[in-house]
Amino acid sequence: MAGRIAVPPMAEEGSRALIPLDFVRGLFNTIEKPLIVAERNGNLLLVNTGAEQFVESHGYAITPGLNLFKDLLKADTRKILEELEKGEHRLEHHFQIGGVKSTVLVQWMPGPDWLVVEIKSKSETQTGADPGTQLTVQELLQEREITYRNLLAAYLKLQEVNRQKTVFLASAAHELKTPLAVIKGYYDLLLAGSLGRLTDKQRDILEESKDSCERLVRLVSMFLNYSALESGKLVLQLRENDLRDCLDELSKRWVEAFQRKSVKLDASFDPSIPTFRFDYQKVQQAAANLLDNALKHTPSGGTVTLRAAPHFWERRVAALAPVEERRRFRLPRPNSVEVSVTDSGPGIAAEHHQEIFEDFVRVDRNTSGMGLGLAIAKRLIQAHRGKIWVESESRGSRFTFLLPMDQG
Repeated sequence: MAGRIAVPPMAEEGSRALIPLDFVRGLFNTIEKPLIVAERNGNLLLVNTGAEQFVESHGYAITPGLNLFKDLLKADTRKILEELEKGEHRLEHHFQIGGVKSTVLVQWMPGPDWLVVEIKSKSETQTGADPGTQLTVQELLQEREITYRNLLAAYLKLQEVNRQKTVFLASAAHELKTPLAVIKGYYDLLLAGSLGRLTDKQRDILEESKDSCERLVRLVSMFLNYSALESGKLVLQLRENDLRDCLDELSKRWVEAFQRKSVKLDASFDPSIPTFRFDYQKVQQAAANLLDNALKHTPSGGTVTLRAAPHFWERRVAALAPVEERRRFRLPRPNSVEVSVTDSGPGIAAEHHQEIFEDFVRVDRNTSGMGLGLAIAKRLIQAHRGKIWVESESRGSRFTFLLPMDQG
């Protein structure tokens, strides 16, 4: 009787979610047995197609306000309820509709306080139906709960597998970190000439080997950051720092890598940037990931620029006054710092502007890396209550992030 009786939608009770009404109606209409669901007082809730056709074939119409006991069964409500509350909460009741004698099987469900009525024709009453083919609302609810439990168990298993993967990744990265640091130290000693003079060919080989070692060090550092973020163990060390010193130190560290690829690194920072509270290492790591990404996608002879300047970040809050009024009383003092990394590479298609910040996503398969750099940068910036985005057209890309100065 879908659409004929207005029934309020079912909601969650406690921790157990009930079946949506439309879902129950759909299941009811797939059951060949004529079924009716009613409240304790006899008000109809659900009537499947089989029951509706049976009742209408005997001269009755399922209309709003129709009562199970008074209009259909012609029975004493109190007597039937007393019988149901005894024993197994089931009983058979004989009734006459349209001059035809029929039988119904009434079952009481104490939980929702429903009456589930199965209408049996005369032939079914005499021969008896196969109990194995009868599908009741109770069984539907039990089946749904079993399905929910199975899905929950599968989800928890996947969560555990993901946790074990993160733990393994962190353990492997920690094991690699120390020997790589030792190897890098030996490269520095050799290249500095502390262990003897080197020929030009030896120096070239050592410098190339050192580059590969530094890539491994960055990869291990990225894995450690990723595992910390995944496990929820990221803790920001918020202290009063100078962002200009942070980025200047980073740019000097990357100069050599840019020179080896014949890419120009142009860094400039607005001197009016004040000191504010942020995590020095985490912000430096986020900016380093952007520089690394820019260097990968900028061809030889290109340019990468690193900029930082004060910025007024007008955050949208529902309780604020209209735009015109906000602009009239806007504070001129910047409340954040804008940091950008711009490259002269091939650019990024607009459809990839969101997904490139997801884990293990690489738009350009021809470049090296695991697709974690931008994802980690995004999480580190968001941990500072900032935001990060990319702007790109046919040529070049500009990655920008905002850091609020009021970190508390």
